[in-house]
Amino acid sequence: MIAAIIQSRMGSTRLPGKVLKRTEGKTLLEHMIGRVRRAKTPDKIIVATTENPKDDALADFVKKLDIEIFRGSEEDVLERYYGAAKKFSAEHIVRLTADCPLMDPEVVDEAVNFYTNGNYDYVSNVNPPTYPWGMDVEVFSFGALERAYKEARLEPEREHVTPYIRNHPEIFSIGNVEYKENFANLRITVDNPEDFAVVSGVFKELYPQKKNFGLQDILNLHKEKPEVFLANSHIKRI
Repeated sequence: MIAAIIQSRMGSTRLPGKVLKRTEGKTLLEHMIGRVRRAKTPDKIIVATTENPKDDALADFVKKLDIEIFRGSEEDVLERYYGAAKKFSAEHIVRLTADCPLMDPEVVDEAVNFYTNGNYDYVSNVNPPTYPWGMDVEVFSFGALERAYKEARLEPEREHVTPYIRNHPEIFSIGNVEYKENFANLRITVDNPEDFAVVSGVFKELYPQKKNFGLQDILNLHKEKPEVFLANSHIKRI
């Protein structure tokens, strides 16, 4: 079973409650879940949030969307992912984050198919990145996740879920999906108010005419109306 696990929480130092901020009549999380639902490869979608009481509203909201919810550690996100995958008997995990509400379901499927066809333990499209910043997908086996959960000791390895896997290519078979052009510095993720201005601007431009718009539509908009993307264009990808 392939589970898409979306990590999400209300706590954010730069943009608190960002996942429940609204644009075009829906929260960012609703938009993202609706888009991931159109991906063909995941069998189940799970939102993994924290046990912190400030995430109660988020958990209640997700349940109303008829999506599975898992609550776990706030700081040890690796433990949270392991707990979610184990609870729902996931054999393969698609890791997504709720700050990517413009996620294209075809990008998800491309990563999963690359992972499956290549018989990898871990695949992403960010090592190195060529897709826009906000189309980030990781796919890995439960076995790789379990080994990382049991062996990772460093705080960044626990907080960011996959560094232990990525940093041990001698243990894990690792692959990377590349886009046909390099758009790595086109920022369409949501981490601060400038990001929200850009992403909500994209939704305002595209959603009314084509609710199922994809990455190519976003790139076309970037070419035709670059001003929509200006607010956060000063932020460079590390």
